[in-house]
Amino acid sequence: MTNEETDIVRRCKEGDKNAFRWVVQTYQRMLFSLGVKMLADEEEAKDAVQETFIRAWQHIGRYDERRPLSTWLYTIATRLCLDRIRRRRFITHLPGDEDAIRRFASDSDIHRELECGEWVKIVRVMSEGMSEKQRLVFTLCQLEGLSSDEVEQITGLDARQVKSNLYVARQTVRKRLKCLGYEED
Repeated sequence: MTNEETDIVRRCKEGDKNAFRWVVQTYQRMLFSLGVKMLADEEEAKDAVQETFIRAWQHIGRYDERRPLSTWLYTIATRLCLDRIRRRRFITHLPGDEDAIRRFASDSDIHRELECGEWVKIVRVMSEGMSEKQRLVFTLCQLEGLSSDEVEQITGLDARQVKSNLYVARQTVRKRLKCLGYEED
C-alpha cells in the first residue's frame, strides 16, 4: 500500500468522508468493471458497487492494512456479486447477445475497448453453463487480469481450486466459442 493510501485509510478510520470520497473515486471504475462482468447487468453492477462502498465505509475499521486496499474492495464486491447471482440463480443470454460477440470477434483492432453493454452481452453468452465459482475465477483472472495469488485472497479458494475452476471455465468458453463457429477442433 502506498503512503498516500495508508494516510487515506487512516483518515477514513477516523471518519473523514472526504478521504473516503478519494477511495470511491479511485476504485469505482475497477469495481464497476468487475460487477458488469460478473452480473452481466449494468444496473445490478451499479447497485453492487454502491453496496460495496457502503459496506467498506461501515467496516473500514476491520480493514487489515497489510493487504492491498484494492484486494479488500474486490473481496467485498465479489461476495456481493455472488450473493446477487445466487438470488437470481442463472444468467440467460438474449437473442442479440451473440451478435455482439460476432462484432467483437470480427473487429480488426485488438485494442478496442468494449462498451459496458457489449461486455454484458458477451458475458451472458460465455458464462452460460458455468458455476458461480467458475464465473468468478474466470472473471477475476481472464477479464480483470488479476494474479492467481490475488484471486486466492479475494475468493478464499486455494491455488488448486482456482486452477481447477479456471480450467473448467476456459473449457466452457472454448465450447461456447466452438458452438458459435469461432474455434476449430
